[in-house]
Amino acid sequence: MSTSLTALLLSRGLSKSSVGIVSTATLLGSATSLILVTRFAHILRPHRVLIAMSFLMALTGFMFAASGSFAVLLLVSVIGPLNPSTGDVSPFLPAEQTIIGSTFEGEARTRAFARFALVASGGAAIGAFLAGPLSSVGRRVGFDSTNGVALNPLIYGCIGLLVLPIYVVTIGRSSQSPAVTNPSRLGPSKRVIRELTAVFALDSAGGGMMLYSIIALWMRGRFNFDLGRIGAVLGFMSLASAASALLAPKLSARFGLIETMVFTHVIANLLVVAAAFAPNAPVAVGCLVGRSLLSQLDVPPRSSFIMSLVTAPERSAAAAFTNLPRSIATASTPLLAAWMLQHSTFGWPLVVGGILKLIYDLLLWIRFRGRSSRG
Repeated sequence: MSTSLTALLLSRGLSKSSVGIVSTATLLGSATSLILVTRFAHILRPHRVLIAMSFLMALTGFMFAASGSFAVLLLVSVIGPLNPSTGDVSPFLPAEQTIIGSTFEGEARTRAFARFALVASGGAAIGAFLAGPLSSVGRRVGFDSTNGVALNPLIYGCIGLLVLPIYVVTIGRSSQSPAVTNPSRLGPSKRVIRELTAVFALDSAGGGMMLYSIIALWMRGRFNFDLGRIGAVLGFMSLASAASALLAPKLSARFGLIETMVFTHVIANLLVVAAAFAPNAPVAVGCLVGRSLLSQLDVPPRSSFIMSLVTAPERSAAAAFTNLPRSIATASTPLLAAWMLQHSTFGWPLVVGGILKLIYDLLLWIRFRGRSSRG
């Protein structure tokens, strides 16, 4: 859906700035949901959060497929868990992190988060690759009078309905974990989690400058890519991210969680800045795919590191608390990125976003390298 979002909005006659507004609205909606999850993390069970978000996912997809009104799309963007970013910033993530973090320990937990990231990135790759072909199918069957891209959010909504019963069935299976069924507020870990989330917020602000919707917008303007080519590029990026997830546990076991998070991330951010200065499309795509090979190597170690800092009952609150500032920070920059692309085809969002992320890497290393662990 993130791959199709830009094409869908532009096909409805909206401007590049409107794409930025809708992208920002989706992230603000996720932030609002995370505020509620964070506020009531000590009483909410993760599977119930997943059920509610699956229902809203279905509603979001169906409304995007049916409506061409900017006001309606903006409202649905705020309410639903539509995600235009390269990583999940919705309430799905803290609920899933809590369940995984409460089921595994040590190196096994990092490996579990790596498998989780592999499946998530692999699914994103499949969706990106199918964006163009599904649009063609929609056009042939007369689904959408413009270009058929409205078929994609319909499928997105159907997926929400498909996963809903899966979460319903698995509610009982999570009842064995006290950390899941008897969560608590943040207590002894509150200070370190607050410091960590402050650093994460800077990283997410940089990430907001390079959402999939923003990258798609840049490639349309800079290289005149159509939806099929954009989908292929984003698909390869997601595949690269998926492949890197399997390497993360080995690196973190050998070098440490913080070391893996920082050093792989630095190279990735240098590559995304290089993409903005690329003289042609192949070089730019190579930089973006290379960045994807490294940029997600920090995700499994980061999730595992968060879970290692807190007590078991605090895990639900910690997952929600750390993701809330990330969601808000990510929502703070897409409109600026879209404004930049409205006035220039140069990849200023990639440059600014990459620099913000490099500053994050430096601060994370300075503040938390002494707390690094393996696994």
